Amino acid sequence: MKRKFILNLLLLIFISTVVQAQTLRRPVAAPYIGFGAYSLNHVDAFSFTANQASLAQLKNSTAGVYGERRFLLNELNNYTAAIGLTTKNGNFGVKAGYSGFTDYNETQIGLAYARKLGTKIDVGVQFNYNGVRIPTYGNASAISFEVGAILHVSDKLHAGLHVNNPVGGKFGKDQAEKISSVYALGIGYDASEKFLISCEIEKEEDQPINVNAGFQYKLIKELLVRAGVSSATSSVWVGLGLTVKSFRIDVTSAFHSQLGVTPGLLVLYNFNSK
Repeated sequence: MKRKFILNLLLLIFISTVVQAQTLRRPVAAPYIGFGAYSLNHVDAFSFTANQASLAQLKNSTAGVYGERRFLLNELNNYTAAIGLTTKNGNFGVKAGYSGFTDYNETQIGLAYARKLGTKIDVGVQFNYNGVRIPTYGNASAISFEVGAILHVSDKLHAGLHVNNPVGGKFGKDQAEKISSVYALGIGYDASEKFLISCEIEKEEDQPINVNAGFQYKLIKELLVRAGVSSATSSVWVGLGLTVKSFRIDVTSAFHSQLGVTPGLLVLYNFNSK
């Protein structure tokens, strides 16, 4: 009974947000997968999901997939895939996301590009195709974009700005349902090649200010741990990553005091890595 009540409550929230601003549906552990954005030593395939400018720091092409079972409910599953491709004229990224179940789901496909402007500044942009499907009501789609910039204050200190859908991004024929705008300021400190501390202040339209803060530490070359907190939802997240040759596998978990645990699994593959 309690499980059914929580599911119905969450679905009601999902559908009601479509009436005005369509809240961005991101993984509960979204700060986890995008954590390495404000760093020179810890960038991976998912970093550009937090700030597209981080793509510029990729050393080799990489790809990854992430899945989570939100609050242990099949109907709230969330999947994200990302690819980062390095070229001589800047780096490209492709992102695909799916959340929901048969009776309600959201999808997103994004294409990103980033490059270095000298040695101190990286910039990036991403264009997204967003889709919403509710069998009873039909389908709707919208185009949105994101931009980001990162300033490398020093070899260890990095700061950046990320803006998601500042204008446009509306669903429906009458353009009455707008995707939320999100503005974020982030900072990261590479204490060493093994240890990173990062913090991001995020403001989503019609939502309270959210602070994502955490750290990453490589216990040994093959093993790392990440942990952090998101203030707006009062949730904590943690993960353990194991590297085997070109693969990295992370087992993650996020915890909300009322809704419970969200387990996740992340797999990364680095092409041409030594």
